[in-house]
Parts: sequence; structure tokens; C-alpha cells
Amino acid sequence: MANYQSPVWHPAFEEYCETIFELNEEGVDVIQARIAERLDVSRPAVSEMVKRLETSGLVSSGATIALTEEGHSLAETVVRRHRIAERFLTDILELSWASAHHEAGKWEHVISADVEAAMVAKLNDPTTCPHGNPIPGSAYVEPNLVALDTVEVGQAFTVRRIPEALEFSPGMLEFLESHSITPGFCGTVSGTSPDDGTTITIDGKPAVVEQFASARILVEVASTTD
Repeated sequence: MANYQSPVWHPAFEEYCETIFELNEEGVDVIQARIAERLDVSRPAVSEMVKRLETSGLVSSGATIALTEEGHSLAETVVRRHRIAERFLTDILELSWASAHHEAGKWEHVISADVEAAMVAKLNDPTTCPHGNPIPGSAYVEPNLVALDTVEVGQAFTVRRIPEALEFSPGMLEFLESHSITPGFCGTVSGTSPDDGTTITIDGKPAVVEQFASARILVEVASTTD
């Protein structure tokens, strides 16, 4: 992937393009209400910014909002640097998930191409952020994943991805990290409820994952066929 270099955009433009990219990644129809929810800003503020983005050639709008080729290139670079920064902050500096996510939101706007390359080399070419989300431009190959809430009781699973939507849910990253609901950890579903969510056991510890999260956490289950 070629690094996006020019022109230099205001951080607010980068943040909106990043948000549209991530909503698309999650399969969400990108409308102004979804952007307002994700960024916790008013709909009038989103409407004004979308107009500015459209005038700048970064998005097109209609029934949904879409990134243009230039907007997509910008978004990919910001997302890439955010996820590389998260990996660096957790793997090298040993920050918690929540702290790394917060700090990476600042780093993504100031990391240069040279610094990005040095971080990638230091991290041995990572393919995902600490939450398992793919780093654009890496050699990531996605396994066959399903939502946690679709796993049957008694079935074993391995956590693979914590989508961006959960990173913006207050207290969620702290909860997931404290219960080892992190990529690479294996667990078993011990109960499900449409009201209470999914009850699991990971690393010998039980936890109840609320429905909002269990419908979004992506896991890999062992094949039932030889």
C-alpha cells in the first residue's frame, strides 16, 4: 500500500473519513445519524462537515455517504496509522487497551511515513491491531469468523476480532481486557439469553457478555468435520 501523502488535511477531515471507513468495514449503512452516534456529535455538526468533505472531494452523499477514491486513500492511511500506533503502544510500551486506543487517536494525525515504517519494522510487520482488526496494506488474511452470539452452548471458540464499535462503547475495552476476551484467547459458551447476552468461560473465568457486544465480537470456532 502506498502511503497517502498530499494534501495535508485537517484532523477533523481525517477523523470523519476514518469513521466512514470503519462503519463500512462493519457493514453499517453510512448515514449522518450513524456518524453522529459514533463521534458523539450533533447531527447539524455532521451535516455541515459532510458538506465540507463533499466540497473537498473526499465524499459523495445521497441515500448514504461514500468515500471517494481520494477519501478512501486518506481514510486507509489514518486507520493504518491508528492501528499500528495501538499495536506499538500495547506491545512495546505495554499500555492497556483503553489507554492505547485513546492515545492512538492522537498519534494517527501526526505519524509521518518514516515513523510509520520504523514502527512497522519494530513490530515485525503486524497484520492487526491489538483488537484483531486488520491493518490496511498489511498481509492480513481473515479466517472464517462468526459473531459470538451465534456460537452454540458447549461450543469452543477463539476470540479473533473486537470491532471498532466496541472501542467506542464506554467501559467496554476495560471489561473485555479484564476478562481475557481478547484475540487469541480460547473459551466456551455456557449459556445464551436474548436479554442477558452470552455467558462464556475464558481462562477459567466466567463472564456475561451483553448482547450488544456478543453480536459484534468475532470468533473462530473449531470445525465439526474432519
